[in-house]
Amino acid sequence: MTSASGETRLAPAAVAPGERGALRVADRVVAKIAAQAAREALGALPGEAVPPHATVVTHHGTARVRVHLELDYPSDIGARCAAVRRHVVERVGALVDMDVREVAVHVERLHPDRTQGRA
Repeated sequence: MTSASGETRLAPAAVAPGERGALRVADRVVAKIAAQAAREALGALPGEAVPPHATVVTHHGTARVRVHLELDYPSDIGARCAAVRRHVVERVGALVDMDVREVAVHVERLHPDRTQGRA
């Protein structure tokens, strides 16, 4: 190979895939992905609700996630939490290639529907 200045450079030697190094995704990056996945799973939130946030602990390619969220009430709380769990596992697995072993969903607050019961 010849550079623009006329110097001859050697082509880089081929390095075996196992010797190229490793990629480590920070816990806070995985937490942001998990929080976004929770938002996607929930859809529209009550007007005064705080968006979901997450904390994550990773170890050897696996993740344990805690998602904190607020929900409207009345709603099927169990079904909504299950949807959040499924979507977090799917999105973190797809985007970061991590096995999500646990997703703990903490409902911090319920927001009652103020229009219900009014005529």
